[in-house]
Amino acid sequence: MDAEAAKLLGQFIGMGLATMGVAGAGVGIGIIFGNFISAAGRNPAAAPKLFGNVLLGFALTEATALFALVMAFIILGS
Repeated sequence: MDAEAAKLLGQFIGMGLATMGVAGAGVGIGIIFGNFISAAGRNPAAAPKLFGNVLLGFALTEATALFALVMAFIILGS
């Protein structure tokens, strides 16, 4: 295997590992909203107070996914 092929292989492996963060963020978002729905079902009066924290958790989790995606594109471009 020549050096160029090894570099390309390393880039693809790095991109695959970086995009695994996107899958993890998807799982995290599902957990956040699933737990919110469970809590809102148990105590509907507290749901409006919790919703702001749910959106904050969603935003931080989505930011992690976007960071992983940007890292994959940076690896692709180098």
